Amino acid sequence: MKYLLIILFFSSLLSFTQAPKKGVLNIKKIGFLYNNAHSDNFIFNDKDFTYGTNTYKLQAFYNLGTWKSLDLELIVQPQYQVLQHQLINEQFVLPSEENFAEKRTEFTTPKTMHLYAFELGFVMKKELLKKLNFLVMIGLGLATIDTRTERLAKGFTFIENGSLGVSYKITSTTFLYLGTNVGHISNLDYQIPNTGFSVIGFEAGISAAIQ
Repeated sequence: MKYLLIILFFSSLLSFTQAPKKGVLNIKKIGFLYNNAHSDNFIFNDKDFTYGTNTYKLQAFYNLGTWKSLDLELIVQPQYQVLQHQLINEQFVLPSEENFAEKRTEFTTPKTMHLYAFELGFVMKKELLKKLNFLVMIGLGLATIDTRTERLAKGFTFIENGSLGVSYKITSTTFLYLGTNVGHISNLDYQIPNTGFSVIGFEAGISAAIQ
């Protein structure tokens, strides 16, 4: 699964440079986005563990038309995530679990993990001022993670994201994006454990229109 997602990642990158320039579902912009998020926040704060992400996304933007006064977009965004995690409360691993002592040692050791994902983002955008737009994005994706933890099994999983932000047109073809993000990762009980992780963070991106 990991290698399939890597292939999809680079296939998408190639399509960014070769896509036609006309048509509703043909690429309109390409971009890059960086996201930093943590589980230690005012909503999801859990003292049992630490968890943080650094996410790097390539983006291809497609116009889906308009609805009332909103512009609608689809963003195809293959991505790579670097995750930092440590279990703080070893009692989260119950004595009833198989090899619980070994698991406590494994999970309380700080670790760096990697996640590869292919995500689709659905955007509603509203013009606030000339060159300035407010947008809402909901993202869903398939992913694979390379390390198991006490809250999530290694391998196949899902990612869900919600973002609020603003986009500013800094040149005739270039756009700057700043926003905040709520994210979740879990596998719908495809494997156990599946408690998952939830985070809040900030993100910044830049994109350019294809002429």
